[in-house]
Amino acid sequence: MTTTEVVTYEVVDGVAWMTINRPDARNALRKDVRDGLWEGTRRFVADDTAAVLVLTGAGEKAFCAGGDLKEMADTALEIPPPDFLPQFGRNIDVPKPTIAAVNGVAYAGGFLLAQQCDLVVAAEHARFAVSEVKVGRGSPWAAPLSWLVPPRVALEILLTGDPLDATRACEVGLVNHVVPADDLRTRTQELARTIAANAPLSVRAGKQTAYLSAQHSLAEAYERAEEIWAPVYRSADAQEGPAAFRDKRTPVWTGR
Repeated sequence: MTTTEVVTYEVVDGVAWMTINRPDARNALRKDVRDGLWEGTRRFVADDTAAVLVLTGAGEKAFCAGGDLKEMADTALEIPPPDFLPQFGRNIDVPKPTIAAVNGVAYAGGFLLAQQCDLVVAAEHARFAVSEVKVGRGSPWAAPLSWLVPPRVALEILLTGDPLDATRACEVGLVNHVVPADDLRTRTQELARTIAANAPLSVRAGKQTAYLSAQHSLAEAYERAEEIWAPVYRSADAQEGPAAFRDKRTPVWTGR
């Protein structure tokens, strides 16, 4: 069952559940978590017993709160490398369907993980935010956001960093279903089993078809987004935000 101590992998009736298991740290993306996500994703792609992947977090508070800002501050991280985190369809091909079961906050890198899944089922208390602007970091990975939600909604998400609750996220199309927290696993498993029961070649072709309108422009969008965000990652503010979080103080922005 276990892939690593901090990322677990189990298959239930043809559905693979990959769980970030750092609830005390709101499932933040420390290096061992990122490594576990890579291992679990590769395992799913190669796993003939699993037709659908569900990605979730342990506990009731957080799906994933994003990058580990203490780690970023300590390592003075600038631009994350291309393999920093598995991004389905970008740096790793995942032809089988994926579902995010969002059991709490999905902020920053957690938003990324939910965004990259094909479907999203959210608990009623779930929250979604691209919070990088609040800590001076970057979100080039959000390039597909205006394809998933209306452009003005994408702009508000990116410019304010404020969270959307599950109901609002569903209203704008970021989430497929909102369910009571106690029903999240059951309802997500039911959705995954419905997909898993279908003809696998048809399912994979259906997934490819849904992305046809975006796939040719997304590669260029990601490349341009990386260029746009590079000066931000290299700025003094990008180091100030994580350092202020680590030191439990208000950041002092210089715009440099």
